[in-house]
Amino acid sequence: MRSAMVLYKDEEAGVLTQYDDGSFSFRYHDTWLENESKPAISLTLSKAKVEYHSKYLFAFFFNMLPEGANKQVLCSSKKIDKKDDFGLLLASAGNDTIGAVKVIRIN
Repeated sequence: MRSAMVLYKDEEAGVLTQYDDGSFSFRYHDTWLENESKPAISLTLSKAKVEYHSKYLFAFFFNMLPEGANKQVLCSSKKIDKKDDFGLLLASAGNDTIGAVKVIRIN
């Protein structure tokens, strides 16, 4: 199992987890849900007190992944399997992202 903090404008919004079977979950922190001024991180992961589950990396996070030559360079330099979407996300979405969301490895 691997987990990551999901930050929105550098504030912890929730946790993204990949389980040993390859499936994923995302859950907002209760404090994020309780604050009405805090938005959902995406339209597909609406702000709700549920844990979202998927057999694959959620489309919102998948769309943050590098492609083409950038993906090849990152995989080669960090020794990440090209099929390891979560590993790629952890290696690429921690500091220099387009938009307000960052993903930082917990364990």
